[in-house]
Amino acid sequence: MWDQRYDVEEYVYGKEPNDFLRQHSHLLPEGEILCLAEGEGRNAVYLAEQGYHVTAIDASAIGLSKAHKLALERNVSITTQVADLEQYKFAEERWSGIVSIFAHLPPLLRKRVHQNIVHSLRPGGVFLLEAYTPAQLQYKTGGPPVAEMMMDLQSLQEELVGLQFIHAQEIVREVHEGQFHHGTSAVVQIIARRD
Repeated sequence: MWDQRYDVEEYVYGKEPNDFLRQHSHLLPEGEILCLAEGEGRNAVYLAEQGYHVTAIDASAIGLSKAHKLALERNVSITTQVADLEQYKFAEERWSGIVSIFAHLPPLLRKRVHQNIVHSLRPGGVFLLEAYTPAQLQYKTGGPPVAEMMMDLQSLQEELVGLQFIHAQEIVREVHEGQFHHGTSAVVQIIARRD
């Protein structure tokens, strides 16, 4: 599905980073950052422009090829890895920051990935996430078509035990990121640190 979506000339989610990431990227510690389900690379490239060493993972080789093209355009470099999050091995205490922007997974896989994230952050490392909540179904401006693939604050707090939340909210905001995320949207945003 994702190879098919990305196999067009345009960047379907745009070339600019997610607004929440842009506003709060300064809270990510210096060092190595992992971007999950990074697609065409807009967030990874932005973080590389801010001086981070970025690894972008995604199941789509086509998406990551476009990510490299965007990095070249912006005169930065990123590392990419084609990987399905179901099989991806999160190394212990590896990352200064992990970024998850609209990375929607089935509930059991999401719980496992979130538990792995807690252990894969270095002490002081930061996890930054924005995702659609089930309330997004009424707006139909992006995201999965089923509530179980969405996230809410309570479930994230349960899934990310071991992290200290420094920003956590559910809000309705305007999202304008290419053709598939466009309009009034119900989202959950978190920034959490490993002690």
